[in-house]
Amino acid sequence: MMRRAGLRPTRQRLALASLLFGRGHRHVSAEALHEEAILARVPVSLATIYNTLHQFTEVGLLRELAVDGSKSYFDTNVGDHHHFFVEGDNAMLDIPASSVEIGRLPAVPDGMEIVRVDVVVRLRRKD
Repeated sequence: MMRRAGLRPTRQRLALASLLFGRGHRHVSAEALHEEAILARVPVSLATIYNTLHQFTEVGLLRELAVDGSKSYFDTNVGDHHHFFVEGDNAMLDIPASSVEIGRLPAVPDGMEIVRVDVVVRLRRKD
């Protein structure tokens, strides 16, 4: 997978890829992946986790979701879909693309093209 994407499969990348992709599609923050790595006895710094997640995103292995200005999640499902964000739980849930209908998008500036439209529906548990 990494070689096809043009990345050298280093020991740390392989270990992190195993944690990321070994359980099917999921959403993970850098901090949560760092905790998993520590529990799995993978010697890796948080900075390396961030670098690896961004490298995987750049080559299309992950999709980055910025929920708040300070919090990003990385999605192992890079297919066309949208998300629920459960406030308080800090959890992301997939929404099939076919469940969201977008009526109109703004005109695109000259020389630009739309790459993707991300819809994040924020949820809160009822009291």
